[in-house]
Amino acid sequence: MKIAILSRNKNLYSTRRLIEACGQRGHEPMVLDVLRCYMEVVPSKPEVHFKGEALTSFDAVIPRIGASVTFYGTAVLRQFEMMGAFPLNESVAITRSRDKLRSLQLLSRKGVGLPSTGFAHDPDDIQDLIKMVGGAPLVIKLLEGTQGIGVVLAETKKAAESVIEAFMGLKAHIMVQEYIKEAGGADIRCFVIGDRVVATMMRQALPGEFRSNLHRGGSASLVRITPGERATAVKAAKIMGLNVAGVDLLRSERGPLVMEVNSSPGLEGIEKASGKDIAGMIVEFIEKTAKPHMTKTRGAG
Repeated sequence: MKIAILSRNKNLYSTRRLIEACGQRGHEPMVLDVLRCYMEVVPSKPEVHFKGEALTSFDAVIPRIGASVTFYGTAVLRQFEMMGAFPLNESVAITRSRDKLRSLQLLSRKGVGLPSTGFAHDPDDIQDLIKMVGGAPLVIKLLEGTQGIGVVLAETKKAAESVIEAFMGLKAHIMVQEYIKEAGGADIRCFVIGDRVVATMMRQALPGEFRSNLHRGGSASLVRITPGERATAVKAAKIMGLNVAGVDLLRSERGPLVMEVNSSPGLEGIEKASGKDIAGMIVEFIEKTAKPHMTKTRGAG
């Protein structure tokens, strides 16, 4: 199979592993910087060009699209879909999952456990917003933030008011969430491929830090999950319409709570923690699933 890997850097661990996995299974991978791809939108014969040349048809596309280039990246992926290539994750599903508020709304509609979340526009509503999520301590998140950037733990009501007012004053879009104290600064990353969780790891924040992201110095270790956690992760990925997803869960007194569904989960942490060939599993999924012109809008909303 001829497989395009949309990645801005072929030296990144995840990209390198996908190239290796494709090669080991006899496929022809080609890494394309999504920002160097450009499109000709014409009736009946859509094309993608790269560095002056029209690209010949691909059997499948693996999108590794960073959050900062979501709009352009999904436009390029959509063009490949129109050309008949099988997308590992569809453009509409990536767009859906990248909108943090929209994704939580869709999950809540399907009854998936979530931390209580509030969203408001007017500073006059801050008092009720804080009350809505159970008061301080609470977590304030920028909707555009990634890798723990733009996430603040407000330990007192006064601090929460000040931070929310400051963000609103900057016209930033934020949501306010209940702080799950019993999680102890840890979350569980469930790596979903198709309809099953293939690997899991627990990410633990550094002492004095509540964000468990590995980019922020958090540590990763192997963890065994419950059937309820497994079912929640698979359901969350399915609601987003994602074939491959990193579903982040918090363990709470009322069961597993979905914190985020990531459409381009990194491979380094999960492969090292689990000892599994996740890249190989992804390519195997493509082998079993890919067919031309089968793109469809899955999931809700």
